[in-house]
Amino acid sequence: MSNQVIGGMGFHHIALKTKDLKKSVTMYEALGMKEIVRWGEGESEIVMLDIGDGGRIELFANGGDAFAVNGKWQHFAMCVEDVAQAYEVALRAGFLSKIAPKVVPLASKPHPISINIAFVIGPDGEEVEFFKEV
Repeated sequence: MSNQVIGGMGFHHIALKTKDLKKSVTMYEALGMKEIVRWGEGESEIVMLDIGDGGRIELFANGGDAFAVNGKWQHFAMCVEDVAQAYEVALRAGFLSKIAPKVVPLASKPHPISINIAFVIGPDGEEVEFFKEV
């Protein structure tokens, strides 16, 4: 379904400040993401990775442990073909388990659906969800 108000609107990227840019890039590349562009140096370095469908994650150096003043985000979700396989790949890459793969029936409207989900924790405490409607 296309946006009828703002033509061409779609997801482009989510940005994350990292404590250790090199570690974060390595862990996300272990999930199959590919670096597409990098700019800046040292504490101003930024890396953009393609998650596989054209959507991107943008990783910023020098994130430290503090939260951004403009708010927090709860998690970001990536659709996958096999939730359990994505979860296992993430654990092998060094992500920590938050919620093992499970199917969740939803009393959604206009009709009920079930989703298969799993959550992992990244190197900066970010939550990553693997998601598939079943």
